[in-house]
Amino acid sequence: MPRPPKPRWCQGPPPQRVYKPAGVPIGRLPQVLLGLDELEALRLCDLLGLSQEEAGGRMGVSRGTVQRLLSSARAKVADALVHGKALVLEGGDHILYPPPQGRFRHHGPPFR
Repeated sequence: MPRPPKPRWCQGPPPQRVYKPAGVPIGRLPQVLLGLDELEALRLCDLLGLSQEEAGGRMGVSRGTVQRLLSSARAKVADALVHGKALVLEGGDHILYPPPQGRFRHHGPPFR
């Protein structure tokens, strides 16, 4: 039996949950689901310019996990943009709290 995914620390929810092409009702568009953990990896690495190691420290996961999240997220965003699909931000293994500063490995609630 595979071990359960480790929760990833993510900044609060995004301002919008759905991004879609203009002029087409959401019900007529195919959807691509982007997990909030994938969005957080994109935000940290591509928007803020952090290394994968630094992003992993902030999210409470390994560099390899960040690399897999980035690869998946970039493919999903490209698919939505190139093929005119709706991008829906939801799900993923995440906890919506700001993590403590520095390298952080934690399996319980963020604050006690």
